[in-house]
Amino acid sequence: MKRICVLGGTGYAGGAIAREAAGRGHEVVVFSRKPPAELPPGAKSVTGSALVRADIARAASGADVIVVALAPTGDLETSFVAVNADIADVARILGARLGVVGGAGSLLTEPGGTKVYETEEFPARFKAFAQASDDVLHELRASDPELDWFVLSPPTGFGHYAPGTATGRFRLGGDVMLKGNDGRAEISGADYAQAFVDEIERPAHRRARFTVAY
Repeated sequence: MKRICVLGGTGYAGGAIAREAAGRGHEVVVFSRKPPAELPPGAKSVTGSALVRADIARAASGADVIVVALAPTGDLETSFVAVNADIADVARILGARLGVVGGAGSLLTEPGGTKVYETEEFPARFKAFAQASDDVLHELRASDPELDWFVLSPPTGFGHYAPGTATGRFRLGGDVMLKGNDGRAEISGADYAQAFVDEIERPAHRRARFTVAY
């Protein structure tokens, strides 16, 4: 059993990861601005601001893994990259592994190809979000070698608008967006969370980004 602190554990991805981890018997701490209306059985709630390093350190104290499931919106819109760097430093100091919910836009369209968010088809309203997530990935790749991290980027068809169902069947890839035979790039929240917690339990991507899709 691991102690897992989920920053942004009341959001779509963070909530799914918290439920999956708690369901597997891990000790889960959900960090959010306000107490959640509902917690996974056995999980604990810690409130605070991701902008306050002391709040993050308090929530993550004793954690084996710190999960970052934050989005560059609201008060994080202009500070997202800096906040992620602060969280990474807290993880390094605590000796915790860092697991980050990555963005789909930073994936490549093909080996050595264009990033998804740089294509004409990528919605303009999401480009700033994708750029911020890409910047976080860049910073992690250049981070202190002592920091043990992984980033799991979902495909573009991932979000509260398409929750899907748990199938337990999916494929893992590297930096290139995975698509099914029908050309769709999708993963349900539950299956994404399964892949994420699988990596926590059986590390296979150290200091690396990977992806998951059907």
